[in-house]
Amino acid sequence: MVESIGISLKNPLINKSLKKKYIYQNKQLFGNEIYLQSLKPSIQDKKVKIEDSWYSQLKKEFDKDYWIQLSDLTRKKYLSRTIFPEPALLFNAFNSTPFENVKVVIIGQDPYHGEGQANGLSFSVNQGIKIPPSLLNIFKELQEDLKIPIPKSGNLQSWANQGVLMLNSVLTVEKDKPNSHKGLGWEVFTEECIKLLSSKLKNVVFILWGKQAQALSDNINSNKHLILSSVHPSPLSAHRGFFGSKPFSAANNYLKEKGIKPINWLIK
Repeated sequence: MVESIGISLKNPLINKSLKKKYIYQNKQLFGNEIYLQSLKPSIQDKKVKIEDSWYSQLKKEFDKDYWIQLSDLTRKKYLSRTIFPEPALLFNAFNSTPFENVKVVIIGQDPYHGEGQANGLSFSVNQGIKIPPSLLNIFKELQEDLKIPIPKSGNLQSWANQGVLMLNSVLTVEKDKPNSHKGLGWEVFTEECIKLLSSKLKNVVFILWGKQAQALSDNINSNKHLILSSVHPSPLSAHRGFFGSKPFSAANNYLKEKGIKPINWLIK
């Protein structure tokens, strides 16, 4: 039995309401599996609330020193500050796109740091949130590439559900402080994810926008996968090679050549 942060759940003096509060708090951060058996069939005794196929691939990672330190720091930050995305969406990219279903990987930097924006998918924002400039440029390129109209919503969940892993290099951020969790340890974790995808799957399209994403290309076997690189879609760089790069049609053409169902990039 794992103890709640700062409180032993075995202590008989703790009243029931306080105990429920701490169980709920930690379930949100780290999943039912820490305290309770999952109600649906799942891998038992998971240390991290992440989709089963990803857990099978990453379970050794969760025993490493850097992960233990990272998870401890993340717990403390969630409990003491305003951190995005909300805990239940921390692994949304993994939970939405099982390991064996990955067709395309789009790598971002860190989550949006504004209130209500981040939903655990790179470049994506929640329904009803104003579309950020980089995402708007992505939609402009999508329109030019595939004649798909610019959507009103910036929620990219439908892409994730089809096999597009929308993965940020850093999975958390403090409110109003961009890049505040850079160097915390997430980069080691996400690099391992890329290595696993490259080594264990084939015919995956890796879309690398910007230098930070492109730095991961050394972990990708270009003989087995397609790598599409360009500058970042940020307004500061999009006109230097992002516009006109046609990544969406290139990705779908490759998938079709390999006999894989292409992505419907339309956001409704």
